[in-house]
Order: sequence, then C-alpha cells, then structure tokens
Amino acid sequence: MPTDHRRPQQLATRAAFFVPGFVIAAWAPLVPFAKIRGGLDDAALGVLLLCLGLGSLVAMPLAGALAARLGCRRVMLGSVALMLATLPLLALLSSPWLLGAALLLFGASIGAMDCTMNIQAVVVERESGRPMMSGFHAFYSIGSLAGATGATLLLSTGTAIVAVTLVVAALALLVTALSAGAWRADRAPRDAAVFALPRGVVVAIGTVCFISFLAEGAMLDWSAVFLHEAKGVDVERAGWGFVAFNLAMTATRLVGDRAVARLGRARAVLAGGLTGGIGLAVATSAPGLEAGLAGYALLGVGCANIVPVMFSLAGEQTRMPERLAIPAVTTMGYAGVLAGPALIGFVAQGASLSIAFVLVSVALVAASVLGAAIRIGPGD
Repeated sequence: MPTDHRRPQQLATRAAFFVPGFVIAAWAPLVPFAKIRGGLDDAALGVLLLCLGLGSLVAMPLAGALAARLGCRRVMLGSVALMLATLPLLALLSSPWLLGAALLLFGASIGAMDCTMNIQAVVVERESGRPMMSGFHAFYSIGSLAGATGATLLLSTGTAIVAVTLVVAALALLVTALSAGAWRADRAPRDAAVFALPRGVVVAIGTVCFISFLAEGAMLDWSAVFLHEAKGVDVERAGWGFVAFNLAMTATRLVGDRAVARLGRARAVLAGGLTGGIGLAVATSAPGLEAGLAGYALLGVGCANIVPVMFSLAGEQTRMPERLAIPAVTTMGYAGVLAGPALIGFVAQGASLSIAFVLVSVALVAASVLGAAIRIGPGD
C-alpha cells in the first residue's frame, strides 16, 4: 500500500479505539446510580454486571467471523450504532431485568468493536513497519479518560444522567462520522475458516489478557463503588478513581511503544504487572482518598502496555492465522470482564471488597510472570 494511504488509516484506527473507550467509560460513574436506582447489594450488582461481560464474550467470535466476511468497516459501524442506541437506556432503566438486558446489548456492541478494531490494528501496524499497538491502545485510554472525566464533571454540576449519556453519544457519533471512511473494508477469502478455538501460544497470550482485562474491569465497575462505600467519598465524586486510573494509563501508553522498544517486551510486561499489583494493593489498604487515587494511578501505569504487547504477539505468532487469533485472544481477554465483576461482587459479599481487590492484584503479578515468559518462534 502506498505510504500516502497509510496515514489516514492510522489516524482512523486511533479514532476507532477512541470511540468504545469514550462510551464505556461514561458508564463507570453511572454504576453507583444504577445500584441505588435498582436497590441492589454487592452480589446483585455483580450478577447484573455479568451481563455486560457476557454480551462482549458472545459477540467477539461472531464479530471476527463477520469481519472476515464483510470487512472491518461494516462490523465497526454496526457496533457503534448499537452501543450509542443502548447507552441512554443504562441511565433510565431501574428494573434489574431490563437493565441486565440493556447491559447485554451494550456489552455485545463494545466487544464486537474491540475485537474488530484490533484485527484492523494488527494489519495497520504490520504495514507501517514499526511498533504502533501501544499507541492505538493509548487512544482507547484517551477515550476512556475523556468519557470518565466528562461524565463525572457533568454529574458534579447536577446534569441529569440521561443528558450525560446523550452528550457522550453525540460526540462518539461525530468521531465515527469523521473517521469511518478510512476504516478497512478488505475481507478474508470465501473458503477461509472464520472461527477456531485458541491453541498453542495463543492460549498463554489469552490468559494474560484475561487477567489484565479483569483488573481493568475492576476499575470500571467497582472503583467508584469502593471509593463511595469504603472510603466515604460522595457518590458524585467517586468517579475520580477511574479518572486517575485512566489518566495514568493514557500517559503511559502514549510513550509505550518507545518504552517497550527500550526495555524489551518481557521486561515491560513483568515491570507492568509488578507496578500494577502494588498500586492496587496500595489503593485498597492505604487510608484516604489521595492514597486511593495514587494507587489507582499506579495500576494504570502497570496495566498500560501488557495488553498491547499481547496483541502484537498474537499478530506475530504462526500457530493460528491472525484473523482467528485476534478474536480468540480478545474473547479470552474479555472473559475477564465476564467473570471479574461477578467474582468481585461475590467475594465482596462474602468477605469484603478490599479482599477482592487484593486477590486481583496478586493475579495481575502472576499474569505478568507468564506474559514475560512467552516466546514467539517456529511452531509457537
């Protein structure tokens, strides 16, 4: 592909990462409101949040198959349409059953977008001839930071939560309209397989992503609840924990490609897991809002480059074609989003939310050790 065609696709891929990060982060400050509106305890909220992960998990293999047949652009456009249609419902519904159904559709749209944009990102990175994956994922974090910050600021000024979701939807629609023309439309050959179970090194890559996504999901779904209930932060300001996490993750990912090139993938992943595990432990055990925000920021720094490195490895391994490996890794990763919120809720109900967070921090360190040991070679 000529060089002058690559730049628009690179910019459009960054925009594709921005949109789901922006939209789903706007949900984070709304979780305490949904819990109060539905009269839910920790366990019930965990079950409800399971719907978001379940929707993502089911949609990802389907999205990979559709992208192979229809091209990434069509699948991403359909995904954006569904996520923007369901977001306002999350601010309106009070019935746990209806809210669960809306979260199922919302999760499906996010999962389909995440899977397909990573398929596009692997191809665009390879055609560029240089590391770009951390930079692409940085724009997911930028979107998350913008969504969480904007929603929290609007809520802090007394804006109705439905109005907040409509503002987020309008801005995401604008970004999509400006970038979708450069999203990739190429398809797999008609006789090519469109689905396969993960195997070989892809299983290890997916396992690391599972735990990293679980940690990120803990911040999305439980950080505001923890600050409000365990540290006594006003519900309107509890969203700042997720903002601190995203700000640190965004800054780290913006320099992530250079950091990974300098440290090497193994050391970058190991250092990230150790930093993130320590950060979550600090946020959980140290008293006061300031310590909590500092710990969440360390977790953001630690998690920042683990998943981008894993997706780059998934694009380079030879055990599975990338059009099959990326959906498999994405699905395994988002199984962490599926299992994480519910498991955290059950542990919080049976013991405490603090203990649940400590267990997540230990798992993150273990995942980084596994990720650092992964090697790509003949036969994988």
